[in-house]
Amino acid sequence: MQLSKSAYVLLSSLLFCEQSTAYVLSNKEAAPGSVTTTPKSAYTYGRPVPKTDTTKIGTLQVPNVGIGTISWSSDDFFNLENKELEQVTSTAYASNCAFADTAERYGSHVKTALGMGYGDTEKMTSKFLRRAEEAQGPSRVDPVIATKFTPIPWRTTAQSVVDACEQSRKNLGVEQIDLYQIHMPDIVQPLRFLGKDDSKDEIYWDGLAECYHKGLVKNVGVCNYGPTLVEKCQKHLAKRGVPLASNQIAYSLLGRHDGAQETLDKCKQLGIKTLAYYPFAMGLLTGKYSKELLAAEGFGDKDMSLTDSKKSSLELKDLNKYANGDGLDIPEGGINPLITTMLTIAKRRGKTLSQVALNYIISKGAIPIPGCRTVAQLEENIGALGWRLSATEVKMLELEADKLGFGFDGAGFKRTSEKFVGYGVETFRLE
Repeated sequence: MQLSKSAYVLLSSLLFCEQSTAYVLSNKEAAPGSVTTTPKSAYTYGRPVPKTDTTKIGTLQVPNVGIGTISWSSDDFFNLENKELEQVTSTAYASNCAFADTAERYGSHVKTALGMGYGDTEKMTSKFLRRAEEAQGPSRVDPVIATKFTPIPWRTTAQSVVDACEQSRKNLGVEQIDLYQIHMPDIVQPLRFLGKDDSKDEIYWDGLAECYHKGLVKNVGVCNYGPTLVEKCQKHLAKRGVPLASNQIAYSLLGRHDGAQETLDKCKQLGIKTLAYYPFAMGLLTGKYSKELLAAEGFGDKDMSLTDSKKSSLELKDLNKYANGDGLDIPEGGINPLITTMLTIAKRRGKTLSQVALNYIISKGAIPIPGCRTVAQLEENIGALGWRLSATEVKMLELEADKLGFGFDGAGFKRTSEKFVGYGVETFRLE
């Protein structure tokens, strides 16, 4: 295996000097093997990991890895059923890991393409969880469903947030939604080319406050807010007596640029939990686009999650460029130096690349929300729980990621700072 000189120095002088243990030490903890039950900082290096590996989002106790449902779809156009997804939900419930992140606009693929299907995934997720609870009895960790309100031009009042929340509450079959989030800043402005940019962010925040005070939701959050906007939102809600619980952003080992790391740091400072989508950088960090390198190091398909690809040809073109480089936008070799370092850590810990990628995010104090369609993928993701990377390992990974000289910005039409909104593409920045 070939490591860069700087990574090799770190590896030889620091990494292998550490004890191989489930409990790793933070900079403030001196003795190997010491046990601490109360974290002293937002970072989790050196914290003992309980059998049930959970954290807090506002008033909620949730597992440190969530389940993304954006790709969930019914097998039947007329009935919301999918046996494979029901088994995923049942297994998550049995594993005390039933924390699903959905949205009102997520729905069956065919219906969504036809402009239909709003709320289908909310209904399906809730139905599968109810069945799991009926079959298995109470879970040690209560299941949690987070959903989202979609800002669109004809939603112009705080009441529109309340109305959407009421519908999501009915879809989920609950008295109170666990976590209700605004899906993105109000960037959908079809008349912007005429000089009309009428942001309704504060109106939507007032809507969240109304939902909270009406008892429709237990906690409120936002998505894709940068440091400035998330702090502004928190202050606005605080005036209404409403705590801001979370902010969901694109964040991964390859996605700490363009304000992502600054946003995570600001959220920690403000006491807001960060949820991370694209934790695998659309599969790049699972190694499935670096198969030759993994094969050479003895990692076969069984060591990779998410091996079944449903990517478009345009997405695959971009992802392969990231993985291997094109000599133009991405240097030759692509992300291979980072994958090599991840392999070193994965081998030492008896983990997979995807588990290292997820654990990196957990170790940084955020909750990864990987997409999950199969039980095998769920079990792979759960393998990121119950242990933590050491501070040295985290530094090694960040060193190699930074040396690449580029970050992950998305693939095809799926971008980390853009949304396709029908009339075109709107961009946003984590500022």
